[in-house]
Amino acid sequence: MINIKRFLVVGFLMISTAQYAQYTDIINSNRPGESMSAFSVGKTVIQAEAGLYGIKENHTVLDYNAKGFGTELDLRYGAFFDQFEFTLNTQYQYDWYQSSLGNDTRNGFRQITIGAKYLLYDPFIKQDKPNVYSWKANHRFSWKQFIPAVAVYGGINLNIGNNPYTFPTDQTISPKLMLITQHHFGSKWVWVNNIIADKYMTDYPSLGWISTMTRGFNMRWSGFLEFQAYKSDFYSDTVFRLGTAYLVRENIQLDASFSKNVKDTPALLLANVGMSWRFDDNWETNYKRVGGSSKKDKKSKGKKSKADKGKKRKDEVELEKTK
Repeated sequence: MINIKRFLVVGFLMISTAQYAQYTDIINSNRPGESMSAFSVGKTVIQAEAGLYGIKENHTVLDYNAKGFGTELDLRYGAFFDQFEFTLNTQYQYDWYQSSLGNDTRNGFRQITIGAKYLLYDPFIKQDKPNVYSWKANHRFSWKQFIPAVAVYGGINLNIGNNPYTFPTDQTISPKLMLITQHHFGSKWVWVNNIIADKYMTDYPSLGWISTMTRGFNMRWSGFLEFQAYKSDFYSDTVFRLGTAYLVRENIQLDASFSKNVKDTPALLLANVGMSWRFDDNWETNYKRVGGSSKKDKKSKGKKSKADKGKKRKDEVELEKTK
C-alpha cells in the first residue's frame, strides 16, 4: 500500500541533468556530458561546473603518444529573463608529448568560448499540473513527449597565445552556433541533441552533432550515454561517452565519466571527474522582492516559502514508498 506520496524535481537526471522549468529545486547542470541543455539556470542564478580529466593519446601513423591532464570550467549566469543565460566555457590542458623526433611538453587553452543561449520553445510550460491522486494519470503515455524543447546558442571562440591543440591558421576570434533540442520521455529518460556549426570563417570550419541519453535511477543517481561526431578538413572523429552523476545536495552535484573515440589517428581515452555548484541566494532575494510579502522577507535564507514550494511543474515525478 502507498503510505507516502510526494513530488520531487528530477532535474539532475540529465546529462547534464534536465529541467522543465528554468529555476527548480534541484541543480540544472550540463555535466558530465559535452552536450548543452535547452534550459537555462534561471534569472540571476550563478552556476559553476568544473572538472579534472586525464587523457591518453596515441597516433599510429605519425608515431607519437601523449599523456596529460586538463581542467574544465564552465560559468553560467541567467540574465534578463528565465529563458536566457550567458555562458563561459574553458578547457586548459597540459601533456607530455613523445615521438620519434624527441620528447616535449605541451600546454594551452583547448577552448575558450563566450556565448549566450535562449530558449525558443518550451512544450511543458502549458501542461496540466500533476494529479496528486493518481499515479497512473501522471504516467500515462502521451504523444506530447515527442515534442522537444528548442533553444539556440551563439558564441565566439577565443584563440589565445601559442595554442598547440588547434590548426596554425586558426583565427583569434571565430563564431560558434548551435541548435539544441531536448526531449523528456516519462519521468526518467531525457534525450538532448546539439547541432553545431563551429569555427566558420576560418580555414577549417567544423560541423558537429552531440546526442545524449540520460536515465534517472532514483532521486540521487543518474547515468548517461553520449555520442559525438564532428567533421572538418582539419580533424574529424566520433567519440562515445558514458558516466554517472550523484546529487549531494539540492545545489551540488558530483559526476564521473569516460570517453573513447573510434579511430587510431589518434586513439583517445579520457577519464573525467567533476562538480557542479549553484549559487542561488540572489534568486531567492529576487523572488521574495517580486512577491512583495513582508513575511517572506523575515524568513531566514535558504528556507522556501509556500509560494516557492508550490511553484512546481511537470518535471516533478511522483515517488512511492510501500510498507
